[in-house]
Amino acid sequence: MTTKDILITIALMCLWGFNFSAIKLGADQVDPILLTAMRFVFAVFPAIFFIKRPNVGIRYLLAYGTTFGAGVWGMMVWSINLGVSAGMAGLLLNMSVVFGLLLGYFAFKETITLNKKIGAGLAVLGLVACLTLEDGSVPLIGLPLTLIAALSWSLMGVIVKRSNTTQIFAFSVWGMLFAPIPLVLLAYIFHGAEAFSALPAQMNAEVWFSVLFQAYPTTLLGYWIWNKLTLKYPLSTMASFTLLTPIFGLVGSVIFYNEEVSTVKILAYVFVLGGLMISQWKPRRLSSPKNQQ
Repeated sequence: MTTKDILITIALMCLWGFNFSAIKLGADQVDPILLTAMRFVFAVFPAIFFIKRPNVGIRYLLAYGTTFGAGVWGMMVWSINLGVSAGMAGLLLNMSVVFGLLLGYFAFKETITLNKKIGAGLAVLGLVACLTLEDGSVPLIGLPLTLIAALSWSLMGVIVKRSNTTQIFAFSVWGMLFAPIPLVLLAYIFHGAEAFSALPAQMNAEVWFSVLFQAYPTTLLGYWIWNKLTLKYPLSTMASFTLLTPIFGLVGSVIFYNEEVSTVKILAYVFVLGGLMISQWKPRRLSSPKNQQ
C-alpha cells in the first residue's frame, strides 16, 4: 500500500472507532432504535437517487437492510443505551469472529482450520474477561444485544456472498433503503407511541450531530472509501486494519466519557483482537523447488 492509502485507511478506522462515542451521545437522549432508523434515512436519501440499483434480487437487499439496520446497529445502539460503554461496544462487535466461523461451516461448508479455532477460542476468553469487569462498562442486560449484533454482522457476510454481487457500494446503499422499516416497527413494539411523540422535543444539537455523523461521514463516506480501497488492495491486507477500530473506539470513550481502562479490560482487548488477527492469518505456501529455479 502507498503511504497515502495507509494514512487514509487509519483515518477511516479512527472515524469508525469514534463513531461509537457519537452513537452514545445520541442514544443517551433519544430512543436508541429510532436514532438508528434516522441514521439510515439520512444515509440513503438523497444518495439513492444517484446510485443505480445493483442487479440482484430484492430479497437480498431486504435481508441485508434488515440485518445491517436492525440486527447490527439497532441492537448495538440499544446496548449502548442500556449501559455498554462506547469503548467496549466496538470490541464486542468483533465477537463476530466466533459466529463467522460457525456460519461459514454450516452455510458454505468451509473448513475450520486450526488458526480459526484458536482465534475463536481467544475471542471467547476475551468475552469471559468482559464478564468480570466491575466498572459497569459491560452490563449483563446489554451483553445479549451486542452478541446479536455480532451474529448479525456475520450474517451480513452470508447475505452478500449468496447475492453474488460485484457492486458492493450500490448493494449497501440500496440494502439500507430497507433498514428503517424494521427499526421503526421495533421501536413501536418495545417503546410504544411515546418514543415517536417525544422525539421532536428531543432533537437538540447533540442528537442531530449524532445522527448526521453516523449517516454521512461514518456510513456513506466511510463505506465509499473502504470499498474503493478493497478493490485496490487484497482483502486480507485491508482486514488487518479493522483491528484498529475498537482501539480507536476505546480511545474516543476515554477522551469523551472518561472510560476506565483496567488491566482486565486490556486483557479482553488482547484476547478478542488477538483471536481476530490469528483467525485471519493465512500461512504462505512454500514454493516447490521447481518453482524456485
